[in-house]
Amino acid sequence: MRLPATALLIVLTLLLPALSQAQPIIVDPQVLQQLQETIRQQQQQLQLQAEQIAIQARTLQALQQQVQSMQQTAASPEAVRAAAAPPPLPSPAPVLSSGNDKIKLSLSGQINRAVNITNDGGSTKLYPVDNDASNSRIRLVGTARISDDLTLGTRLELSIAPDESSVVSQNNQAPGDYFNQRWAEVSLASKRFGKLSLGKGDTASNTTAEADLSRTNVVQYAGISDISGGMRFTYKTGGYIPYPGSTDSKDKTLKVSDVFKSGDGLSRQSRLRYDTPTWNGFRLAGSLISNQQSDIALYWGGEGYGFKAEGAVAVANPKITNAGLLYDGSFSLLHSSSGLNLTLAGAILDKEATEDRTNLYVKLGWLTNPVSLGSTAFGVDYTRSEHAARAGDRAWSVGAAMVQAFEKWATEVYFQYRIYALDRADGSAPVANINVGTFGARVKF
Repeated sequence: MRLPATALLIVLTLLLPALSQAQPIIVDPQVLQQLQETIRQQQQQLQLQAEQIAIQARTLQALQQQVQSMQQTAASPEAVRAAAAPPPLPSPAPVLSSGNDKIKLSLSGQINRAVNITNDGGSTKLYPVDNDASNSRIRLVGTARISDDLTLGTRLELSIAPDESSVVSQNNQAPGDYFNQRWAEVSLASKRFGKLSLGKGDTASNTTAEADLSRTNVVQYAGISDISGGMRFTYKTGGYIPYPGSTDSKDKTLKVSDVFKSGDGLSRQSRLRYDTPTWNGFRLAGSLISNQQSDIALYWGGEGYGFKAEGAVAVANPKITNAGLLYDGSFSLLHSSSGLNLTLAGAILDKEATEDRTNLYVKLGWLTNPVSLGSTAFGVDYTRSEHAARAGDRAWSVGAAMVQAFEKWATEVYFQYRIYALDRADGSAPVANINVGTFGARVKF
């Protein structure tokens, strides 16, 4: 039986005096080496235990400090209120998913309803409408990342606009539901090479007459006929004005949208469109459109020296009988600190046998934040439109608008008052002005 190393040391210590007087003994070197190794290991264990005790002491001290800090914080009124408050509700789980997990799908849209109170020179009536300046719609957008540079996109957008403001008239106060495919396209976008779009959507020239930083464009912008385009002009002596070349009937009478045309490109159509990458704020776009139409447009936007600006110009071939090219453009400038802004837009349609159709629009605006709910925008504008329905016609319009944003609820409430006036150069009876007051709201989702 072997003795433990510690016991062996004790025995040797007790016997050492006696052995010193006895005859010398011979110690086995192997045993001596074993004893030395055992002593070394014991010293290492003692040192390790001392280090562990020091670490535990530091940890205990840190825990005591944390407890003291928590006791002080818990005694404060803020901590008491926080402890009493219910835990925050979890964010709702997404309710929209794609039928194909390779495509990321998003749903968005808006509702934009308004009321027009209109006097046509003979009577005043109230018309509930869907605001065609930015009509109600629903939108599905799908995206898929092909690579770090390429993105596949899809867009399907449908207008759902009961009683369009551009159609409602004295003779048709409730034209009914309006459904229209605004977008149905597939696109391929590259950061290096630009974007290619196939299907129905904006032509390259669409919106080039609509650059606008005033934030009143939900009800007041270059397309001034959208908010009440279906209203019929009447003579001051009574009776509707026949559309040129037609008899006087409710379907062939002169309306606001016949006289005021913003000339904003070729709208949305089935097309093949290409957009270049943006360079120093500039972007070029072109499209080949159904019915052999085509267009090209240049866009620009920038910010600096306390100003923000954007603009666009376009040339389009609308393939209209007895007409040539359509030229249009717009520019908007906002002074960031004061909120003052200026918007200009114009268009010319080259007519072959008569005077060119022209439109000029100018707006002065002020964008401010008097309340914490969101921005408040004001605007006054003037429009001059000539030779639209027929050569010699000269029309003008003035309007004033206010738009209050409620950012927390993605809502805008707006008000507008507008006058439409028409002068005819053929010596016919004077035309009565159309006065329109509008209030409404747009909610985006």
